[in-house]
Amino acid sequence: MSPRDLSRRAFLSMTAAAPFALSSALKGVYQKIPVGLELYSVRGELAKDLLGTVAAVGKMGYQVVEFYSPYMQWTPERAREVRKVLDDSGLKCPSTHNGAQSLTADGLKKAIELNQIIGSKYIIIASAPAKTADDWKAFAAQLAQASEQLKPVGMATGFHNHAVEWRPVDGQRPMDILAANTPKDVVLQFDVGTCLEAGADPLAWIKANPGRIKSAHCKDWSPERGYNVAFGEGVAPWKALLDALEATGGIEYYLIEQETGAQQDGEMAMVRRCLENWKKLRAA
Repeated sequence: MSPRDLSRRAFLSMTAAAPFALSSALKGVYQKIPVGLELYSVRGELAKDLLGTVAAVGKMGYQVVEFYSPYMQWTPERAREVRKVLDDSGLKCPSTHNGAQSLTADGLKKAIELNQIIGSKYIIIASAPAKTADDWKAFAAQLAQASEQLKPVGMATGFHNHAVEWRPVDGQRPMDILAANTPKDVVLQFDVGTCLEAGADPLAWIKANPGRIKSAHCKDWSPERGYNVAFGEGVAPWKALLDALEATGGIEYYLIEQETGAQQDGEMAMVRRCLENWKKLRAA
């Protein structure tokens, strides 16, 4: 065998092995993406004991949390109490869920103040007063305006989909209208379960919007049981979805969401089960 043949064989061998080495290296990086909890999952417990529930979520092993719209009723003093519990529990709160009122002048001012106190960067809007395609374009303009207002303070806005935004309005899906009419720094927070319920293709959505899906609600769903399933127990193709989110979507953190725990074994038991399923999936 000539040195040339040996070199060629070595090159081909290394080339063949490269994808596996890269995959292994990336897996190590991807595993560092934190997993959190959308606190709507434990809304009953939260209403009874806000600080104690947040601490329990941290103790359970979640790394980040996302508060939802009732947080806007807090005073700055209350927000500082929450921040202390977050810090003591080793939790981060990178985003909050908001109603459209947080895009008004007064609403945005208060949202900025409270989010800054608890360490949140993203003010995510989870509902829109829109019915027609023109309404959605006007709402996209509101998001774009808020984006410009948030840049000087190092923050950003975004939108969280539900099933309705995947259904065409005047021949266009609202999510496509929002994606096309907002700047790239407006986050497209991806709720997987509602996308599946609406019959949309979650993988196609991720691939069509590279770098814009900074966070995802990992909510499972099944045709037979709807949302009465824990994470990993529905029909969502989680491995393919996580691979796409990490390779293309621009994911920074995951948020498990499960809305029906109170009707089953209890909210805390359900979110613990979801986290256990998450760990099994990521270890595979």
